[in-house]
Amino acid sequence: MKTKEQEVLLYYDPTTSVGKKTRAFAHSLANHVKDVEFHKTKFTTTMWRQVLNMLKLEPKRLLDKSHPYYQEHIRGRNFDEEGWLNILSNNPDIIRSPIVIKGSKAVLCDNPTDIYRLLGKEEDIH
Repeated sequence: MKTKEQEVLLYYDPTTSVGKKTRAFAHSLANHVKDVEFHKTKFTTTMWRQVLNMLKLEPKRLLDKSHPYYQEHIRGRNFDEEGWLNILSNNPDIIRSPIVIKGSKAVLCDNPTDIYRLLGKEEDIH
């Protein structure tokens, strides 16, 4: 999943504070931001594989371990790669933070300002 050179893809939960703030930062830093809400657009396992490669993370690292679903159904269990990808694809509500993608790079935004690691300073974007 590669975005166009100037397009920024924001995959997030608009009901969270971090999601709202990350969205605001993204729109202030880039002219072309595509907002994709966790609950409205399902990523396929292939898309998740690409995102994880860009993030250089294992699937489990994206999950909110305090979420009730995680505690009840995932904690203490081992899954193969496909199993983890299916968890991400079918349970976007347990993804811990917004993901911002630009070109072939991505960043997990645990804090809204993490977006600067991908987008840099405003004058570099416009």
